[in-house]
Amino acid sequence: MDIKLGFGSIPKPQYVFVSKESDHCWYMLSDDAKQIPIYDRALTGVITEIEVNKIIETSQGKSEKTDLHILADKPYIVRSGSESYFSKSLLLSLDALSYEQLLQPLTIAVSPGEKAIVFCTIYHPMTYRSVGVSWDGHKEIDWQVLGKRVSLKINGKKTVTSDTRKILNNEINAEIRADFISKTDAYLSQLNWTPQQGREYLQQKYGKKSRYHLSETELVDFVDYLKLQLALSY
Repeated sequence: MDIKLGFGSIPKPQYVFVSKESDHCWYMLSDDAKQIPIYDRALTGVITEIEVNKIIETSQGKSEKTDLHILADKPYIVRSGSESYFSKSLLLSLDALSYEQLLQPLTIAVSPGEKAIVFCTIYHPMTYRSVGVSWDGHKEIDWQVLGKRVSLKINGKKTVTSDTRKILNNEINAEIRADFISKTDAYLSQLNWTPQQGREYLQQKYGKKSRYHLSETELVDFVDYLKLQLALSY
């Protein structure tokens, strides 16, 4: 990033706000608080920090936001509502990336959904491949825990509270579970099972509605069952 000598704008981060409009999904604010549409669908840079569940005073009162700090041609802060699909898909994607991958430039892209929904998709700019995430069972995800885990991975070790210790102690188990969940995604897809078929089997076999509710033993058993069904289908 080049430093321009002489007069210029104040060197402060540029906020980018996520909002679905008719022809764009995010915007900036001018000095007189007017919206400046951003028609580009992607921002590429290095993620330097994330602030999850940040309390912000707005004209409608207090609101929880997620602020993603990105260093590109200048520092940017992408702000979205903590409960928005953008924030949730952002957290799912960041959780799927390794610490080493997070040190490299990444592309943050906006994708319009139905009504006012905007999704976030992260791409590897060198390979053009997106970070694959699954929304199956997202209603059962503890977003507070996921947000803390992503914050720890990106922001590094800070003050270690009792909650932080619990997250760190469970991180390896969480990664193993995530790997098994990913395997079930692949096997279910190859078997052409619908989400409804999966839920019915889990309810009948384990008395549970989601893979995220399975114990470690049950999850391993479910993976083995799917592998066997796949082998029998050939």
